[in-house]
Amino acid sequence: MHGYTADKDAVLKRLRRVEGQVRGLQRMVESDEYCIDVLTQIAAATKALQAVSLNLLDEHLKHCVADALTQGGEGAEAKVNEASEAIARLVRS
Repeated sequence: MHGYTADKDAVLKRLRRVEGQVRGLQRMVESDEYCIDVLTQIAAATKALQAVSLNLLDEHLKHCVADALTQGGEGAEAKVNEASEAIARLVRS
């Protein structure tokens, strides 16, 4: 079971909201909306995706990584490395 499974409906709801924002961006460009207005909406969609990412990362650390650490061994080290790499990707984006 994945860490976000308990909150899956909430995660999907947030992702659908982001999807709606992106569709709105497409309509804005099709309608030749003002550049700054489009950029403002892109920033809002980006922030929304970042919020989902942080929530998923938090759940991953609390469940998947914590469980692996409890079990110990190579699996624990692999989960910690995996989480570190995910954090690095998020920081770079």
